[in-house]
Formats: sequence, C-alpha cells, structure tokens
Amino acid sequence: MPLPSQPLRKLGFLTIGLFDGADPRRGHESTLEIIELGERLGFDSAWLRHRHLQYGISSPVAVLAAATQRTSRIELGTAVTPLGWENPLRLAEDLATVDILSGGRLNPGVSVGPPTHFDDVKHSLYPDTADAEDFGYERVRRLLDLVRGEPAATFQGVQGIEVFSDRVQPHSPGLAERIWYGGGSLRSCRWAGEHGMNLLTSSVVKAEEVEDFEQAQLSHIRAFRQAHPAGQAARVSQGLVVIPTDSATPDQRAKYTEYAAKRLPRTASPQGPARLMFAPDLVGTSDEIAGKLYAHAAFREVDEVAFALPFTFDHDDYVQILTDLATGLGPALGWRKRT
Repeated sequence: MPLPSQPLRKLGFLTIGLFDGADPRRGHESTLEIIELGERLGFDSAWLRHRHLQYGISSPVAVLAAATQRTSRIELGTAVTPLGWENPLRLAEDLATVDILSGGRLNPGVSVGPPTHFDDVKHSLYPDTADAEDFGYERVRRLLDLVRGEPAATFQGVQGIEVFSDRVQPHSPGLAERIWYGGGSLRSCRWAGEHGMNLLTSSVVKAEEVEDFEQAQLSHIRAFRQAHPAGQAARVSQGLVVIPTDSATPDQRAKYTEYAAKRLPRTASPQGPARLMFAPDLVGTSDEIAGKLYAHAAFREVDEVAFALPFTFDHDDYVQILTDLATGLGPALGWRKRT
C-alpha cells in the first residue's frame, strides 16, 4: 500500500483468547462472542493464536469449528499453529472438516520449530520418538501435500462393508490455497514463497540484515514475493498490535497507554540469542494510527492486515477496540465494510 489513495483491501483481527483456569468456558465463550461481533462489524477475517499448556486457546481448530456455526461470512484463521505439536495427517483431516463446515472460510496459518519448552513436555508429546522427530519445513510440506489430496495411504477400496480412501477425507478443494506460513526470518519467508504459500508477518521478526523492525520486515516481504510464483500478487498479511482509542473511556486510555509503555523497551534493540525485533504497539486515535501506518515501510507493501488484540485486556476492551477498528481506523485506511 504505497499511497493513502490505495485502500486497505482486507481488515482482520487476531486474539489469543485468554480464560480463567477455574472457569475456562467463560473465556472461550468470550472469544466466540468477539468473532461474532467481528462479523457484524464487517471484518474480513478473525484469527486465533495457538497456546499450548497455557491459559489461552490450545485448540483453535475446535473453537473455529464452533465459530463456523455462529457466523456465515467472516473468514476464520489460525495465526499460527506450531506444527511441532501436530501430526500433519490428523491436522489435515481436522482442517478439511472445519473448512467444509465453514463453507470454505478457513485460513490455517502454521509455523515450524521444536515445541516451546520441548525438554519439559517431550515425555508426554513424543515419549518414544522425541529424538527422531523432524520439526523443520518437511512437516509443512507433508501437511500441504495431504491437504492438496496427495496419497496418504497405499490402500483404497472396499474391505468388508467399509470403504477406504487413499487420501485425506473430507477433501476440501481450495483449502491448500488458503494456507499461510507465519514467517519471521528471511529463510522462512523465502521457503514459504517457493512453496506457494501465503505469508503472515507479525510484530516480531529476526534482525538479520538490519537492526530496524520496519526495514527487516520489509526485506522479508520482498524476499517472499520474489520467491513466490505469483510475484507481487502473492498474499501477505501484517499483524501489528494496534489499539485505537476513539471511543475508549479515560480509564481504558490510561490502561492502553500503560500497557504499550511497559512493552516499549524491548523494541529498542534485538532481544535474546535469536535477535528478535519487536514492533512498538500503536496506541492513539484512528487518524493518529493511520498516519503512523502510512509511514511504516512494511505496511506500505501490504493491502491486508490482521491487527493483534493485546493479550491481557477485558472483554469490554476488545469490544471497544474492534468497534473503533471497524468504524474508525479501517475507513481511515480506505477499507470498506463488505455488504
């Protein structure tokens, strides 16, 4: 999006879906209500972040299956599902099932790498095969092949009264073209492009060529499109943390400002051995945030977003933020609600 005259094409949001361990249903219901609100407000997509062994959504695919029955238009995605926790064959079955239920609205986002705290969980996750598991790109390739309908078994036909297929069932045509890769490095973005995936880029990237978030993210987007068969038409969605305050109460504005201020120091330089760069959270009126986004080098390369909701806010805060995103910031970026 190089110029303000070129409108934002797709507006989405991302949530982690927190809950109280003593009352998990309430948190999950809140997430579903937020997705329903997103559809009413006209958002193009709603995304769930995956959290294992935490008080966030551990099974986005299950929650999105419920969301398919409460919505009819909004696209539903995962941003992202870490494949180190998954069996690609079983995941392919679940994704295809939910895509069928949604009428072709599912947008699975995935990533690779060992599960978080792997040494602490491998005895439960892979008790017999931990040392043999491949947590690299091959796991994504297997998922892509299975979703596309490549053979999953060497047998098909009738056995007794049962009929067996040699590929994942149900098969959902078009789902493979809606699979995204959550990339934060040059290597991962190039790999996603070479394999014809879509790219999710977030508020975290690796500092490789430069120690500037915007320039690093810009290089990732360009490397992805250079490697992708569709070139400049390849889809990229950006997921910064964006908090408009147009209709916020004074207490909410104070909370949001304090939240962003506490997280700001980590944005000053690369963090940890992985040299991660974090984008500052954007807090302010819709017009103020729109100005900052149009000045953002990487934002000017995209025409769709999935703005991330802060992790620790209350339900009413999310209602206010989503409402302002749809009625204030989205229009300020040229986005228009689909009718």
